[in-house]
Amino acid sequence: MVRICSFGAAGEVTGSMHIVQFDGKTLVLDCGLFQGKRAETEAKNREHNLPLDQVDALILSHAHIDHSGRLPRLVRDGYRKPIYATPATRDLCTVMLADSAHIQEEDTKFINKKKARNGELPIEPLYSQQDALNTIPLFRTISYCQAFEPVPGVIARFFEAGHMLGSAGVHLLIDRPGQRSLSLVYTGDVGRPRMPLLRDPAPLPDCDVLMTESTYGNRKTEDAGLAKQRLADVVLKTIERGGKVIVPAFSVGRTQVIVYYLNQLFNEGVLPKVPVYVDSPLSISTTEIFRLHPECYDSEARAFNQLIGGDIFGGDCCIYTRSVEESKRLNAIKDPCIILSASGMCETGRILHHLANNIGNHRNTILIVGFQAANTLGRRLVENARQVKIHGEPYEVKARVAVINGFSAHADQDELDDTVRPQAENCKTALLVHGEPDQQLAFAHRMHKMGFADVRLVERGQVVEV
Repeated sequence: MVRICSFGAAGEVTGSMHIVQFDGKTLVLDCGLFQGKRAETEAKNREHNLPLDQVDALILSHAHIDHSGRLPRLVRDGYRKPIYATPATRDLCTVMLADSAHIQEEDTKFINKKKARNGELPIEPLYSQQDALNTIPLFRTISYCQAFEPVPGVIARFFEAGHMLGSAGVHLLIDRPGQRSLSLVYTGDVGRPRMPLLRDPAPLPDCDVLMTESTYGNRKTEDAGLAKQRLADVVLKTIERGGKVIVPAFSVGRTQVIVYYLNQLFNEGVLPKVPVYVDSPLSISTTEIFRLHPECYDSEARAFNQLIGGDIFGGDCCIYTRSVEESKRLNAIKDPCIILSASGMCETGRILHHLANNIGNHRNTILIVGFQAANTLGRRLVENARQVKIHGEPYEVKARVAVINGFSAHADQDELDDTVRPQAENCKTALLVHGEPDQQLAFAHRMHKMGFADVRLVERGQVVEV
């Protein structure tokens, strides 16, 4: 009997952690950070529900913080076993976990100042930058399709997920004496076909048990093929007005795709060359890692990389600004340019300064290229607020706000259907994770129509025996 239990991304889309137990062995799939309202997530992030002395190995699907961000906490609590991941995932984690630790430490300093004023005891950060550093030596890198044995009796392989650099689904063949091995597939986060830069998702291996994400189980996303043309249109119209394009962009994945498309549009002559500034230290560090892993590029990106001499993330058009002084100098620019900065939802970071300096000019465009959660500044801009607060000060929104939704790296409902449909006949149990209940219910209904006999919406802490 194989027991599966989820302690994260069960009826929600953060905190991915799934436990697979059999024959006295324990494998952990992902170890992500819960994100959202502080009061609701703090306890979840500190209590991982794992008896660490019983965990034999951990397999990481990709580097996004909602899948990897609790690893330093496990290490802080004593975990010393292997963490299996693709090479690109390991390299991204070196900078992303350190950045997450920095945020944990800074948030704790802020909270403790308030506690000191109220005479309350201080708290410790979830983990430190040293904990993040101590995590990296535990990584064991495995290439796509290469068989490895995380624990005796299990043969595992990574397959391309197409979601971000280095992202992978996980295929486990679990030995069962006297009968054939049980085939279990965990999709991680499923990417989209025909997206720029990275390879398309690989077909799922045949499986008895399918554990699949369901983030957009009932949502259609704008056609990815239109995103490049819409980007060109927005930038060209802004340049013609003599304005600047300000792009709040997530540091990992979204920034690199936008820069790649802009580089193509400049080289194709579709856009006149204007300076492109990437003003985010984390974006710069992750872009350097993207450059180290051309094996993850699709054929078009490899060909373009060769055509322009090996730098699809810059060429002669892109300027990366790491220091605060360099960032401040961008405020003095009057000519048309493009500034990409984090955070992607306009809540923290350098993007707030660029918005404050440019949101009141009707020539400029604020270009939103990612999902904006409720109650964020980015969402208020998308909803056409005419006045917003930045650093506590009111600003009139005179710049134009444009939204391009085609850059999403998550498979939408049609793409999820196409991904799982070939498994309908042989799959005995399908487990839906990483999705809100309304998205999962709709996806489960369609999976039943496809022929899946047993589809379950996983609840946090629920044990499924197969």
